[in-house]
Amino acid sequence: MAGIICLLMAETSPLTIRLAREEDVTRLADMADQLGHHSTVEQIRKRFEVLMKKSDYNVIFVAEANRKAVGWVHAHVYDMLVDDPKLEIGGLVVDEKFRGRGIGTELMQAAENWAIEKGCFTIYVRSNVIRTHAHEFYERMGYTMVKSHYIFRKALK
Repeated sequence: MAGIICLLMAETSPLTIRLAREEDVTRLADMADQLGHHSTVEQIRKRFEVLMKKSDYNVIFVAEANRKAVGWVHAHVYDMLVDDPKLEIGGLVVDEKFRGRGIGTELMQAAENWAIEKGCFTIYVRSNVIRTHAHEFYERMGYTMVKSHYIFRKALK
């Protein structure tokens, strides 16, 4: 019975969007794992520390309900010689138990607002071709698919 009460409280709990903190790292890693991005908590912690040292160009927003992180978005500014600064979504995930409640929309809105503050007027997001639900989500948010391309990779170690 206690589990049901907690679930109901989570559904009615107000959602807070805030900047990620070091104590969120375990939850960030857990949620990334749900999408197949398998990294240890320590790997995520190290990356988080690096990104936060570059906070003029990186932001991680967390959605919190009942004092628990239930989603996150990482966004970063990238500069190019041939174009104005842009914002790219480095990752967006909502805990699978909390999907379909508008949390992703709130996180993306926070990233869009941050982009404007940083002088970026275009946002890019990459989405794996197999994530059709994500494609539909981004289209509902007003994003349009502008191209498809191959991504080449070379391991350097």
